[in-house]
Amino acid sequence: MSPKDDFPAFSRRDFLKTAGVGSLATAVTTANAPDADAQGAGPRVLGPGEVPVTLTVNGNRLDLRIEPRVTLLDAIRNRADLTGNKRVCDRGSCGACTMIVDGRTVYSCSTLAIDVQGKQIRTVDGLATGSTLHPVQQAFCDVDALMCGFCTPGFVVATVALMEKYPNATVEQAKRELDGNICRCGTFVRVMEAAMKAKTMMGGARG
Repeated sequence: MSPKDDFPAFSRRDFLKTAGVGSLATAVTTANAPDADAQGAGPRVLGPGEVPVTLTVNGNRLDLRIEPRVTLLDAIRNRADLTGNKRVCDRGSCGACTMIVDGRTVYSCSTLAIDVQGKQIRTVDGLATGSTLHPVQQAFCDVDALMCGFCTPGFVVATVALMEKYPNATVEQAKRELDGNICRCGTFVRVMEAAMKAKTMMGGARG
């Protein structure tokens, strides 16, 4: 037997061609086959059209159909006709759109409505009881803590959250908790007065 007879009857080039075609076929098959694990673990895609969203606002259930990108502020103002909270900066910096979600203040202009389903949402529209103002609202009126009024709903809501968190809030605590709200008219001194007056009206200690 000659040395040549010790080698297989196909060339190295033929082997690489065959291996290359087999690898490509495997790759294509794998790429086109559905990944069961990925499909089972991946998030459910919503949109881009309208989807059903259920919100609980001021104790009432709202069944809406909105696009997933709609903010809480737009959903409530445009679809539920609750227009107390205002759109001012529309970038989460001025606080005019402040709402309370599960006891915490949020900028509703930068919160997606779809993300707060199943949570308790409170707006300035739901603070009064019939014709009786909430003590915070009454305090703002009593000390004239407003001018143009655009920031007022956000300040009122934030002050309500303040009093619920700190029933005996100090001026320092009030300044810290209301720091996310801006009054372009400059009525901050009166806002602090309103917060302290609301505290006494709600049974808190003076000072």
